[in-house]
Amino acid sequence: MTDSPRANRGPSAAPENRAALIGAARMIFATRGLDAPLSAVAKEAGVGQGSLYRHFPTRYSLALAVFEENADELEGIAAVDGSTLGDVLRAITAQAIVSTAFFEMIEIEKTDDAGRHLIDRISSVVESKLPAARAAGRVADWITTEDVLLGIAMLAGALAKTVHDERHAVATRVWVLLPFGPD
Repeated sequence: MTDSPRANRGPSAAPENRAALIGAARMIFATRGLDAPLSAVAKEAGVGQGSLYRHFPTRYSLALAVFEENADELEGIAAVDGSTLGDVLRAITAQAIVSTAFFEMIEIEKTDDAGRHLIDRISSVVESKLPAARAAGRVADWITTEDVLLGIAMLAGALAKTVHDERHAVATRVWVLLPFGPD
C-alpha cells in the first residue's frame, strides 16, 4: 500500500514548507553532514525538490537559513534580563555539539555578505555580554569579542574532528583551556 501524495496547496503552503525544510535540513545536516543529498532534506520535509529549490536555490542558502535560526536563539538568550556570556556560550556549545558543520560553513564563507551578517550577529551577542562578564571577574579585561569568537571557532574545529558521543567531553576540555567560557 502506498501513501497518497499530499494535495498541492499552492502558495499558501510556502511558509509551512519553508519551516519544514529548515527543520529537515537541521536534522539531516546534523546527522549526515552538509554533503547529504538535498533530496533527503526534501523527503524529510515532505515536499518536492522543486519546492526546496524555490525556497533555497543553493545548499549554502539552506544552511544559512538553519544558522539564522541558531542566531535568533542566541539573540533571544542575550535579550533575557540577567543572562550572561556563560549562558550564550553554553547555547553555542549545545548548537556546536549537535552540528559543527554550520559553524564550519559560516567560517569558510565569512567573506560572503550573508555569512558575514551571521558572524556579525553572533559578534554583537558576545559583545553585549562581555562587559558584564568582565565586571563580574569572569573574563579578563584584555579579552576581546574577537578572542571569544576565536574560541568559538576553536571549539567548532575541535568538535568537527570528534565523534558525536565524545563532543560534550571535548567541549568541556576546550572551555577549560581558554581564559573564558561558560561557568
